Amino acid sequence: MDDELLKKTWHHSKFSDIEALVALKKKKNLTISLAFPTLNEEATIGKEILIMRTELMDRYSLLDEIAIIDSSSKDDTRKVAEQYGAKVFTSRKILPRYGSYRGKGENLWKSLYVLEGDIIVWVDADISNISPKFVYGLLGPLLEDDRISYVKAFYERPIRSSKGIASSGGGRVTEVLVRPLFSLFFPELARFIQPLSGEYAGRRNLLERLPFSVGYGVELGHLIDILEMDGIEALAQVDLDMRIHRNQTTEALSRMSYGILRTFFERTGKYGKSKLLSALGDHHISLERQEAEHRVVKTEISAVERPPMITLPEYRTRFKRP
Repeated sequence: MDDELLKKTWHHSKFSDIEALVALKKKKNLTISLAFPTLNEEATIGKEILIMRTELMDRYSLLDEIAIIDSSSKDDTRKVAEQYGAKVFTSRKILPRYGSYRGKGENLWKSLYVLEGDIIVWVDADISNISPKFVYGLLGPLLEDDRISYVKAFYERPIRSSKGIASSGGGRVTEVLVRPLFSLFFPELARFIQPLSGEYAGRRNLLERLPFSVGYGVELGHLIDILEMDGIEALAQVDLDMRIHRNQTTEALSRMSYGILRTFFERTGKYGKSKLLSALGDHHISLERQEAEHRVVKTEISAVERPPMITLPEYRTRFKRP
């Protein structure tokens, strides 16, 4: 059973017959939404929307809507997205009664309220080698197998350094932090090749039942919750070959790891995997060199977690949930 996930690990080419996917979508009477969480992505968002709209809406009717959920970008992200035909939503204006936080997880959570689809696809907005496979590859397993509810991408991730671009080396947080933790506590999930990848798709009737960490822990939290709620049978992964995007600094990866660890320990406590003997710290601590000395830099990393969307009365009314 531990290797169940590897039996549902495919290459995107398995799902490259887009006409067949459209036929399955229509046969099953499903609608599909694509959303990009954005923050200052004017350089790449236009190309991403154009490619997906041209190939997967105009040429093939695989997608029913394309939207961005924007974290109040200071550049022309929203303007560019609108020019290329996407629906544009500002995160802080969605469900304002519940407040607003900065973070990708916040945008994903709020997208469930404004998007219409029975299946939601989320793709990061900073991908420079974008292509339709980033969407149809994730949709294939969901359209072909009703038992699968959530599909994650994996890929080669080139990394830039002073010596140029290496063909691989991205995914550092996964290999030094997340995979060891999964191996210890949730070994089934250690079979995910890139558990923190930013591209994934899921069925609304699953996503609406999940809590969402507003920050870095959202992907890890999803996987653990789905494993505990619906089992490894609900999960799959697809190889998208290569993803080229901005690489994070070591300092940024440290902050990311802090947020991921908070979510991880909350989940292990929730599911009886461990018991913490003291309260978790409330700030990420790093050291910054100033001439011959170092100073402590404290950064607050939000520990806020949004409740399952289906618990909101506004959502239940909008989507006619009991």
